Amino acid sequence: MNQPAFHGGLAPDDEPASIESLSRRVAKLERINASLMAHVERTMDQQGGAYSLFQTAIMLEGRVRSRTEELTALMHSLERSNQALVCAKEEAETANRSKTRFLAAASHDLLQPLNAARLSLSALIDLSSGAEAQIVAGQVERGLQTIEDLIKTLIDISKLDAGIVHPVIKPVRLSDVMAAIEASFRPFAERKELRLVTRCGDIAGESDGMLLQRILQNLVSNAIRYTESGGVLVAARRRGALCRIDVVDTGRGIPEEERALVFEEFYRGTCDREDGEIGLGLGLSIVRRMASTLNHAITLHSRPGRGTRVTLDLPLAAARPEAPVRIAPVATTLTGARVLIVENDASAAEALQRLLRNWDARVWAHRDLAGVAAALGSNLMRPDVMIIDYHLDHGACGLDVVEYLRRSEGWITPVIVTTADYSKEIEARVVGTGAELVHKPIKPGQLRSLLAYMLA
Repeated sequence: MNQPAFHGGLAPDDEPASIESLSRRVAKLERINASLMAHVERTMDQQGGAYSLFQTAIMLEGRVRSRTEELTALMHSLERSNQALVCAKEEAETANRSKTRFLAAASHDLLQPLNAARLSLSALIDLSSGAEAQIVAGQVERGLQTIEDLIKTLIDISKLDAGIVHPVIKPVRLSDVMAAIEASFRPFAERKELRLVTRCGDIAGESDGMLLQRILQNLVSNAIRYTESGGVLVAARRRGALCRIDVVDTGRGIPEEERALVFEEFYRGTCDREDGEIGLGLGLSIVRRMASTLNHAITLHSRPGRGTRVTLDLPLAAARPEAPVRIAPVATTLTGARVLIVENDASAAEALQRLLRNWDARVWAHRDLAGVAAALGSNLMRPDVMIIDYHLDHGACGLDVVEYLRRSEGWITPVIVTTADYSKEIEARVVGTGAELVHKPIKPGQLRSLLAYMLA
């Protein structure tokens, strides 16, 4: 009986071939399985690494967020601090400007009582004949001078700090500056039995003549004040492209620990003065500020017991300065001279009238233009000279009175304009009208000399 064929089975003859084939398939499947297992393991490892990286990223992100929040908070704190600093700076600048405006505006009111007091004192000295009265009057005069110097210096310092002093740089003949210094301080030096020597060739420097003279005045005044024997030398010489001005004294010198302080405000040093006077401690402070404004280098050298040298360096002038026109005043009497005063301060007007009448002048005084105009209706005589305050009531200007009298009456009369304001703008306006400018407090000797010259 024939058996049916078994499909898919192995015939006995094919057994060896089938076993070999199956072995190959098993081996292949094992390789495939091993490959799959390796792939799975790699995939598992990658997933584990990715998860680890994910966790690390989350942790770093948390740290970054924390640091960002800290930095943001710090930035906000800095912004608030900066805003506070800006506000404080603006407040300080506003306060400084207000202080400067106050001092500039109040300078007239501050110096006006001193002006009246000095004029009254001068009239009192003319009336007093006793030696004791003269001594007392001299003491009062020195006290008034100290107050005046303090007020003027504080105003100058305020203006320099506020940057409202604008120097006019031009060629300055130093021999003229030296001559003015010597004329001003020789009597002071002689009273202390000191020698004052100036040395200057034909040298011109680039500077503001007025500020330069103020610097040297303060330096020489300080040198004479603190020198007991010997003298003071003021010398100018060329040093390359610079001009060097030395103020040398034979005084007590400055200890090393004080040299960095002498240019500070109100610093008077540790040495007592023999004459018993108390310095203001502002001279060298204003010197430093003025030198800085002019961009002039200033240095100090001192040896205790030997003396001090202060050096100021400024550029040599490229051009020659203009030759000044000098007109020598001629002395004459004031007897009978007609003087018109326009002054809104009653005490100052009264003191000035009294002083002029002591000099035998005929005086009329009015407060403002309205008073002058009313006096013209009462046949006011044409004056020989007018003394007019620049600042009158309600913002009026004394130059308006001058203009009115020139226009309506045709009076081309010599004019002295008085003011406590030292600004260059006012000086230019006064000079532009052909008037003479006298700063308050008025010095009687200066006024009398000027009147004598104008009435000659």
